[in-house]
Amino acid sequence: MSYRRIAASAAVLAAGVSLATLAPGAAQAAGPAGGKPKPHGVTVPDTAPKVKPETTTFNSPANRSVKQAPAAGKGAAPATAETAATDIEVGLQAFTTSAHGMELDTVTTGTTNPVSISVEWGDGAVSNESGTGGQTTTSAHQYGKPGGYTVKVTVKDQVTQATAVNQVAVWTRGSHYTPYGPTRLLDTRNGTGTAQGKTPAYGVTRLKIAGNGGIPEGVTSVALNVTVTNATSGGHVTAYADGSERPTTSNVNFAPGQTVPNLVIVPVGRNGYVDLYNGGWESVDLIADVTGYFTKSASSGYTPLTPQRLVDTRNGTGTARGQVKGYGTFTTQVAGTGWVAPGATAVALNVTVTNPKSDGHLTVYPSGQQAPTASNLNFTTGQTVANSVIVPVGPDGRITVRNGAWNPTDVIVDVVGYYSPDSANAYVPVKPSRLLDTRDGSQWKWGPLEGRGYIYMPLADGLPHTKGFVLNSTVTNTKDSGYLAVTPDPNSLSDYDNGSDVWPPTPTSSTLNWTWNKTVPNLVQAASGPSGIIDFWNQSDGDIDLVVDIFGVYQDN
Repeated sequence: MSYRRIAASAAVLAAGVSLATLAPGAAQAAGPAGGKPKPHGVTVPDTAPKVKPETTTFNSPANRSVKQAPAAGKGAAPATAETAATDIEVGLQAFTTSAHGMELDTVTTGTTNPVSISVEWGDGAVSNESGTGGQTTTSAHQYGKPGGYTVKVTVKDQVTQATAVNQVAVWTRGSHYTPYGPTRLLDTRNGTGTAQGKTPAYGVTRLKIAGNGGIPEGVTSVALNVTVTNATSGGHVTAYADGSERPTTSNVNFAPGQTVPNLVIVPVGRNGYVDLYNGGWESVDLIADVTGYFTKSASSGYTPLTPQRLVDTRNGTGTARGQVKGYGTFTTQVAGTGWVAPGATAVALNVTVTNPKSDGHLTVYPSGQQAPTASNLNFTTGQTVANSVIVPVGPDGRITVRNGAWNPTDVIVDVVGYYSPDSANAYVPVKPSRLLDTRDGSQWKWGPLEGRGYIYMPLADGLPHTKGFVLNSTVTNTKDSGYLAVTPDPNSLSDYDNGSDVWPPTPTSSTLNWTWNKTVPNLVQAASGPSGIIDFWNQSDGDIDLVVDIFGVYQDN
């Protein structure tokens, strides 16, 4: 059996179990005749830091030091040619190392004597080091919450007793989430958030995020549900920070005549804007609804969960049994259910519509509010379709789901994570990168993913502080109807390496659903599995091509 894997190096950050939902009505089929397909792993070159967050550096040069000569009678050594100098200075350079981690390099100049170094980290913590003038001393610290801090360093010459003080302002790498809305920020059909009119082929629509409504300045990333409609050709949409290079990844794929939504978590440019690029041959209308944003201030961290069934109208789980009537709603308890903490401010869901009797859309919003104009999921008659959703939780810990169609439909809701002030994991965006494309023979030699087969990714192997990640999975060139399941792998990496791996249990969850010859994307927010390996399963009898892009990780330090 042939295997390849993603190397556990600094280039690799995360893996986990998908934001999956149970495939509506999906039967579990046996493996293909003649035995099970061979699993294959994914390789990323060690030299390509595809998923490594960028390090931010903060400096305060030595000439900013406040110097103080030793006071007479306070233990100062007698002045000599070697000890009389009091021109001691200290230069500081700090580096982000993780979501909450910081390293500080301290360089003392103006003396070659032994020095004591006191570092006040700005959160009440103090560390004490010793060193020698002219050399670099490195200190490390983990902040409990993301935010901005002022690090103050006091250096004392142990011979002359002269001191120098310097300080540097730092910001953690990680960000916390604040629920917002859902609120419509963009609709090119009527000029909401931009000039009225379609986004041209290979054109960009700029969307203001920071300072828009109640969204503050300083936003680092934003959660948007982006919908493409009125498409007359096939194509894709890419979301990225304004002022940055457009990535080669995609967020939404569409075909002529389709209305397709997908949740995106996208960095915000320093000017407060994000860009939505139309990669289609012809113009399209774009809609964007915001459900929350990330800032480098303590708010709500993320807790990933193994997917849990919250609602299934087909059997009465979490609500009354029976289809949701046209323009009808139901409300269900989320916080305090045993999976989601009582203080949760928002929940991450995978929502599936199945057996709809007419075209329509679904909207998920906090209980106690009027239904917003925003939408989360669009569907056509008879279609089974899923979409990731992040939604604020109402004051009573409940959420409401509205069927925006004329006729009834079944609705399935799985909870896959939640945001709360007590959650430890902060979000760290990475440069959007393609981890896998089975169509690319130069990097993937096995071709399409076989029916009932899986691909494993040991993304979090050896990285215990990476607790979750944000991916976009896209299925295309489908030869049969089916669904994609993303699940944790019970094997370890050593099991695969030495051939002692076992065939994992057949998954019953799904991340996205497709029919023959369709291209379907969906966001995947996932927790790391027991061994840091996740599996992508083709739960159909036909081959598919699979594309996986990474956009960010959740870290607890």
